[in-house]
Amino acid sequence: MSSILTNTGAMTALQTLKSINANMAKVQDEISTGKSISSAKDNAAVWAISKVMESDVKGFEAISGNLALGESTVAVARNATESVTELLTEIKDKITNAQEGNMDRDKLQTDIKQLSDQIKSVIASAQFNGLNLLDGSNAGNVQVLSSLNRTSSNVNAASIDVATQNLTSDGFTASTKTVLYSDGTAAQGAIDGTNTGTAAAALAATGDEGVYSASVNGKTFSLKYTSEDISALASGNNNPTSADDVNAYIASKLGEQVNAAFGDIFTFSGDGTDGVQVTLADATAGTAFEPYRIELGTGNAGALIALDSLNVGSTASDTERKAALTEIENMIQSAIDASASFGSVEKRIGIQADFVSKLTDSLKTGIGTLTDADMEATSARLQALQVQQQLGTQSLSIANQAPQNLLSLFR
Repeated sequence: MSSILTNTGAMTALQTLKSINANMAKVQDEISTGKSISSAKDNAAVWAISKVMESDVKGFEAISGNLALGESTVAVARNATESVTELLTEIKDKITNAQEGNMDRDKLQTDIKQLSDQIKSVIASAQFNGLNLLDGSNAGNVQVLSSLNRTSSNVNAASIDVATQNLTSDGFTASTKTVLYSDGTAAQGAIDGTNTGTAAAALAATGDEGVYSASVNGKTFSLKYTSEDISALASGNNNPTSADDVNAYIASKLGEQVNAAFGDIFTFSGDGTDGVQVTLADATAGTAFEPYRIELGTGNAGALIALDSLNVGSTASDTERKAALTEIENMIQSAIDASASFGSVEKRIGIQADFVSKLTDSLKTGIGTLTDADMEATSARLQALQVQQQLGTQSLSIANQAPQNLLSLFR
């Protein structure tokens, strides 16, 4: 049945043409944006996933910058410690030469002083963007942001810890207990055992390093109490948490250093009641002592604390020159250990930086796979839709001409 009121063919052709035009608009949008999913209305689930991944990409790009900054900072510290190691080795050469009697020891001492000053200069300038890992100003670990770890419910930031080193020749930076002596008129004294005993016991229990120092006639003597010392105490059937054992150990070791320089004129003893006791054994031995101090604490003394007290000049005794050789060897080992520590963490940061770069590329590829338009397929669809659009237009035109054909029936 034909009707001049209802053109079913035209309505069908119109709906088909509308659908073709809608598909044509979507294809044109994909061509212009390059994305098959550019908003949540295209595919809400995939769009949401892609946005989360895009936020992660931004985060990892920021992390790459942090890793580059951290790697540069550690590289500066490593290069500085390697330079310090070389300078300390030169000092060792001077000290070794000074063991020979037929040498100008005062000139060697002058060279040692210049090299020591250069070491201090290197350490002071070993900073990157204001952060110095060698001068003791940043005790503990410095963290370098290294990753974002995503779980189903949250995101956590991960960091690489960089252990700082104190390669200065400075003494304590923390509070210490100090006792002053004038000379033979006040030849004996003790550091308060209440404080030292508690500190020593806590130190032994935790295994942390403590630094103890004595300053006598302008010479500084230092002792590091380490976890290895604790193990030695334990292996000797002593209680490593006992203040008595710790104080006795500290007293004997400090006494060895001081007496090596001044000729066995001090006696050091230690117990849990009076802490470390120091006695000037012979006040009339002919040595004039300036005021001196004994310091006991867990302050952050520099690993090169003995640098300024190295003496191989003509005024030094054979015992002092031999002690200087031991001290410089210990300082070289400290600098080598610091270099190795920085080298290891610098390598790790570099590995992490490479991984983050590759991970970022992988995330970008994944986002593209989810949301980017397949341009080859889109091109083929465009051509097909253009043909369908032409045919739909032609079909609608034919359908619209149908009522005109009814006029012929009434002629």
